[in-house]
Amino acid sequence: MAAPLPAVILRSAREIGLDFAGWRKVLGLTAAQVADRADITRGTLRKLEQGDPSVSFHVVLRVARALGVLDTLTDALDPLASDLGRARAGQLERKRVR
Repeated sequence: MAAPLPAVILRSAREIGLDFAGWRKVLGLTAAQVADRADITRGTLRKLEQGDPSVSFHVVLRVARALGVLDTLTDALDPLASDLGRARAGQLERKRVR
């Protein structure tokens, strides 16, 4: 059995879930609408919004796309968007494509 998740991971999962729920509400979408757009069940969306860290990564990406924030998420993780990443870009196998 896997080791228990660290508290920081659980806390981040809850915060991310709340952020997804917040985006859904700001956009005026129901859980059913988002679940349908993401091609997941409402129960799975509920688990994500409640911060269940066992939700699959592809579900996170599907919901981000359904909410229109997938590009924002992708850009936030781009190492070339940071000073450190640009300074050490030679260590990356890929180059910025955007």
